[in-house]
Amino acid sequence: MAEVKKSASGGSGGGWTRFVTARPRLTLLVALVLTALAVLAGGGVADRMGSGGWEDPAAESTYATKALERQFPGSQPNVLLLVDAGGAGTAKSGTAKSGSAAAGGTALVDTPAVAAEARKLAEKLDAEPGVDGVGSYWSTGSPALRSEDGRQAVIAARIAGEEKDAAAVLDRIAPAYRGTHGPVEVSLGGGLAVRHEMQTVIQEDLLRAELIALPVTLVLLVMVFGSAVAALLPLGVGIVAILGTNAVLRGITEFTDVSVFAQNLTTALGLGLAIDYALFVVRRYREELAAGADTYTAVRTTLRTAGRTVLFSALTVAVSLAAMLVFPQYFLRSFAYAGIAVVLLAATAALTLLPAALVLLGDRVNALDLRRLLRRGGTPGKDAEDDGRGDTGAGWGRAAALVMRRAPVFAVVTTAGLVLLGLPFLGVKFGTADDRQLPVTASSRVVQDQLRDGFPGNPGGGITVLAEGTATPAQYADYREKIAALDGVGRAEGPVTAGGGSAYFTVVPEGETVGADAQRVVGELRAAEAPFATSVTGPAAVLVDSKDAIADRLPWAAGIIVLVTLLLVFLLTGSVLIPVQAVLLNALSLTAMFGAVVWVFQEGHLAGFLGFTSTGDIETTLPVLMFCVAFGLSMDYGVFLLSRIKEEYDATGDHEHSVRFGLRHTGGLITAAAVILAVVMVAIGTSRVTNTKMLGLGVALAVLMDAMVVRSLLVPSVMKLTGRLTWWAPGPLRRFHDRFGISETDAPTSADADADADDAERTYSAVR
Repeated sequence: MAEVKKSASGGSGGGWTRFVTARPRLTLLVALVLTALAVLAGGGVADRMGSGGWEDPAAESTYATKALERQFPGSQPNVLLLVDAGGAGTAKSGTAKSGSAAAGGTALVDTPAVAAEARKLAEKLDAEPGVDGVGSYWSTGSPALRSEDGRQAVIAARIAGEEKDAAAVLDRIAPAYRGTHGPVEVSLGGGLAVRHEMQTVIQEDLLRAELIALPVTLVLLVMVFGSAVAALLPLGVGIVAILGTNAVLRGITEFTDVSVFAQNLTTALGLGLAIDYALFVVRRYREELAAGADTYTAVRTTLRTAGRTVLFSALTVAVSLAAMLVFPQYFLRSFAYAGIAVVLLAATAALTLLPAALVLLGDRVNALDLRRLLRRGGTPGKDAEDDGRGDTGAGWGRAAALVMRRAPVFAVVTTAGLVLLGLPFLGVKFGTADDRQLPVTASSRVVQDQLRDGFPGNPGGGITVLAEGTATPAQYADYREKIAALDGVGRAEGPVTAGGGSAYFTVVPEGETVGADAQRVVGELRAAEAPFATSVTGPAAVLVDSKDAIADRLPWAAGIIVLVTLLLVFLLTGSVLIPVQAVLLNALSLTAMFGAVVWVFQEGHLAGFLGFTSTGDIETTLPVLMFCVAFGLSMDYGVFLLSRIKEEYDATGDHEHSVRFGLRHTGGLITAAAVILAVVMVAIGTSRVTNTKMLGLGVALAVLMDAMVVRSLLVPSVMKLTGRLTWWAPGPLRRFHDRFGISETDAPTSADADADADDAERTYSAVR
């Protein structure tokens, strides 16, 4: 048997192990107090979060938006009052026909009663504290602010300030304007209203997802462990991780913006990874008990072996999520904040609270076997088998042997299938999130749909060009004519001037507000010569700048993930080839997710069944987010499998046997963990907000493909093809690994092998 490396903590016990096992009640008491404090500290965190964050703070569009907000508040309206004259105006005036302005007649919105009420509403809105730049169809006569049928028109305004402050102002004034006012009906829309309603919907959906995920997860855990006591332990770890992360996010909001979307990741990873880690720790502990170890010895052995793998796995997941910190958009950075916190807290809880609870429970961790209620005609000895002394993991071993006997076939067919599933992603089109993320019944979505479908130009949705520098009226006029003549421009309006030599022009592109033509127009506007300095903003410009920022930093993020993953997997295995395999196979496991995202959400297949509106594109930041999350989770399962393969290879030196051993002893565990995590992600995917739905369902698919296809078929077939070369490393790197490498160091006994097989196979059988 190969020589076993000593624990970094020293000897067979280690300071950390002695601390956890010596004071279990104190450990749990401290954890309980800290959790209670986290509940208090994290209360109301969602109210302090934002629902935007897709723009680059250093981009030209961001500069122009802030400058326009200071100098021309009316140029960037974020609140729109949709005034609907409806049938009331017809009854009072009799001057308009049903639904349209009759030839030579007066539109409903131009009738005296409607116009008077609208002007009164605009004056009232203009007097509201915090509201600037109020303008309306009745004050400007702009055709863009009146519907084509003459029944509706718009009052536009801007609520200035930070997102949370602006939302508070909107909450305060909205009840006074929404509803019936004399001859008109008023509804609220605009970017601020959309984001605010999206934040509310996300909070409601997250609560519903938790109510779905928690009981279903508990049932699955009972099926996996048998014992209700053992099943409650992972949930406890997950709840501690989620509550702790909310407290961390609450603190971060004091210093920077955090997206409300990050709470979904907190719930999903908090439950999912806590269950992964607890499954791994509790399973190893039960093995040690089944092999005859006493409680304290079982806990110490578990921490030296499975505990180190959990810590290593958490580090790999955290690194994948930390890569999002290189992007300037706070939407992506928020997921890094939440992800790193929840992963580290889940691992910490699994390595402190869980061992302390196991010390106190002893063999009572197997108590309350609820599966007995479901058995028909139980047989003697069944309980012993459930405690980890059977040989039911042989099925995974036979499957691994079959795959390796036909390794070229499985490797080629599986790779080709995954590549084929990912082909739709070649046709991806990137866009920006808008009101169509919301369900069709959402009030702000209804308003935006009416503006999009019934108005000649989407109010507030055009391109704005800020002009800074002294210019004559003739120069302004020449510039307007030049930009109006650009291909793809529907019309150009302006300039609107102010003191200090500033002005702005409004450019309405033909077609979609943020479509390919609109993005091309942004580029042409930026390239157009002018006698003054110009900067371009608007939804299309924000999208162009966001795409550029992501493209600029994507190589850095990918480089961080790849290099750190290569290093960590090398430290785990001591091999040069296995880290490369891990990166490539993990990336390959994500192809189905990306292909499905385009086929379902961009192209609109299953839109009716899943209840969302396809906009024909994918929000720019979503693929980056989904890659980082799914890649990290794939590495989580990869570490579990590779650590067991490496442990057996160190003990026997038999490559093929080690691969079979690893799959046999982790196949069921990984499958169970993946199914449970997929349940949590699908619960998140029931959200009514499209981006959240896409994240939840996409990552659920990636996790299942990784566990059931890549880990079960591709990894053993590729490792068979690479043979003993799999473990090669040059001399200097091998000596480096001998000194700094990390592994599960306790070599398994034959009793361990039998015990390990039982829980792994039973895990698979329970969720199959």
